[in-house]
Amino acid sequence: MMVQWLVITTRIRMMTLIGSMLVLKSLIICHLKCLKVIFEAEVSEGRSGYIAIDDIQVLSYPCDKSPHFLRLGDVEVNAGQNATFQCIATGRDAVHNKLWLQRRNGEDIPVAQTKNINHRRFAASFRLQEVTKADQDLYRCVTQSERGSGVSNFAQLIVREPPRPIAPPQLLGVGPTYLLIQLNANSIIGDGPIILKEVEYRMTSGSWTETHAVTAPTYKLWHLDPDTEYEIRVLLTRPGEGGTGLPGPPLITRTKCAEPMRTPKTLKIAEIQARHIAVDWESLGYNITRCHTFNVTICYHYFRGHNESKADCLDMDPKAPQHVVNHLPPYTNVSLKMILTNPEGRKESEETIIQTDEDVPGPVPFNSLQGTSFENKIFLNWKEPLDPNGIITQYEVSYSSIRSFDPAVPVAGPPQTVSNLWNSTHHVFMHLHPGTTYQFFIRASTVKGFGPATSINVTTNISAPTLPDYEGIDASLNETATTITVLLRPAQAKGAPISAYQIVVEELHPHRTKREAGSMECYQIPVTYQNALSGGATYYFAAELPPGNLPEPAPFTVGDNRTYQGFWNPPLAPRKGYNIYFQAMSSVEKETKTQCVRIATKAAATEEPEVIPDPAKQTDRVVKIAGISAGILVFILLLLVVILIVKKRYICWRRHICIRNIRRSYYSYSYYLKLAKKRKDAMGNTRQEMTHMVNAMDRSYADQSTMHAEDPLSITFMDQHNFSPRLPNDPLVPTAVLVPITGRKNVYHGDNNSFFAISYL
Repeated sequence: MMVQWLVITTRIRMMTLIGSMLVLKSLIICHLKCLKVIFEAEVSEGRSGYIAIDDIQVLSYPCDKSPHFLRLGDVEVNAGQNATFQCIATGRDAVHNKLWLQRRNGEDIPVAQTKNINHRRFAASFRLQEVTKADQDLYRCVTQSERGSGVSNFAQLIVREPPRPIAPPQLLGVGPTYLLIQLNANSIIGDGPIILKEVEYRMTSGSWTETHAVTAPTYKLWHLDPDTEYEIRVLLTRPGEGGTGLPGPPLITRTKCAEPMRTPKTLKIAEIQARHIAVDWESLGYNITRCHTFNVTICYHYFRGHNESKADCLDMDPKAPQHVVNHLPPYTNVSLKMILTNPEGRKESEETIIQTDEDVPGPVPFNSLQGTSFENKIFLNWKEPLDPNGIITQYEVSYSSIRSFDPAVPVAGPPQTVSNLWNSTHHVFMHLHPGTTYQFFIRASTVKGFGPATSINVTTNISAPTLPDYEGIDASLNETATTITVLLRPAQAKGAPISAYQIVVEELHPHRTKREAGSMECYQIPVTYQNALSGGATYYFAAELPPGNLPEPAPFTVGDNRTYQGFWNPPLAPRKGYNIYFQAMSSVEKETKTQCVRIATKAAATEEPEVIPDPAKQTDRVVKIAGISAGILVFILLLLVVILIVKKRYICWRRHICIRNIRRSYYSYSYYLKLAKKRKDAMGNTRQEMTHMVNAMDRSYADQSTMHAEDPLSITFMDQHNFSPRLPNDPLVPTAVLVPITGRKNVYHGDNNSFFAISYL
């Protein structure tokens, strides 16, 4: 059987000097039964001392007068908590006993509270405030009374450090409203065991904190706000009060954005103009966008005429509650919608259709302007502007003359203005001047006003000149068998100056209906007498006069056998009737207008007129005579060349072989006599032929009247050039061949140096 020893420790504190000795005179031990006595002494200054026991008394009865303690147990607390030692002592008069708690290093801790359990036992409590690792030590209870002292055994104060993670938690997943983390709590600072793991999180910008107990290595935080930064820590708890350690290092992370909740409820139109629209909307808060990073976009599209459409999106300032959509077409239905976008999604509002306001219209298309010209009016046609920009209410056309071919027309007058209704895109402008260029300005109007004008220049047609009225007046002044003299009066220009006057001769046929002068058509194609003769035309232009030649009324002879501006005015045939027309022509650029009037009529002659040579046949005869004369001249020239050659050879012979030439002189003489005879015979024949030709011409005059009746338009070329019908006065007839040809022979005789010269004139 194991002996239970009761250990009584008596601690004696003494302050000794060097060489001092403390003497304990009496030690009374009561109720000795397996008792172990330990003496303690504390010597200050590190000096050795002595304890002397003078007397030890062992009593057989219990020491109920001096208190003694029950066994003191160890106390374990967490750092920062209060540690309480409770000492239970037995003995009498415990109320007056002195009690304290003594640390091993001699530090005394006063009693906090005493409590009598019964008349022989009391309890004393000692409290250590907020202990730390430094407070961890051995402690015992000590009491002292008049009847003796008592101490307890040493009990240990154990201070545990609450655990704390070394590393922050790890992020495993992230979403708009959740964060998945791993606690990462295997490595800790402090003491275990860990009985509880908790996750503490909060917004970095907030003040609240939430803590969730965790039983697994990973944890998912739910119901978080999108696009929000959170701070997450791990808490570890060991047993005991205050066993929860400090939070570990934080994990700072942000949740993703969530899809927007909706678009703004109210999309208001603040202002509507012709070319822009101002849009207002409600303020966009986080509860709508669910993301701090978002975009607000306004998209619009519209359709216009001519298959034109446009669609575009405009980014707006999210902080500005209003935006202006510019560059819109006037008077157009524009569809608007707003789009709220963040990284996770988008929300579109319903389309709102808005019509922009009217504006001034665009210009009338220049390509649509069409002007049809007349002499005194212009028909102008146009189309609606490509960009009406509203409802066209009217068209305004202002016009004025800017130039004219007629110098008498004033062009500096004020412009005139006409207005047309919206559905009238044409107008006839009356009472205009011929040959005048007018400038037209056309513009359209809406309720907002007139748009830009489009201009076009249109020139009226020129009018035919106005000739004096010859109705009932015979302009004939004098008439012969082959001519008629008429009075020409100048015309009045109308829209363009007079370019030329023309006299037209028309042959009268008995089977043709006589045309009225007022309803006749003028002769537009100029035909000369020669072309009319060869082409079978019934008229020819006898003359063309410049306008400067007729400043005032003047006579003109038709058939005077003269040429005017390339037109030959041949004599008229006595046996034919003619209408004489007077034409005035105005011509500018590519336009020509002609006015004509019949001014005289020459009837065919009924009596036999004097014999007048036929101009056409006379012309043929002159051509024949001219041909014969030219042949004779060529022959004479050739003969002269031969004579020169012979003469040159003869001179050579005379210089070198004079004697030889003298011997042959007889033969040369005979040769030249024969040559002269032949020449004389040839000249005689030529004279006879010319004589017969002239006689034949004289005989032809008697048949001229008959020939005129057969060919009324035959006029000779000789009349055109003022040739006389009488041959002796005609310069083209070679008169030298009509006189007798006389011959003269000259023979020169000489000595050896002489030569024979024979010439015939």
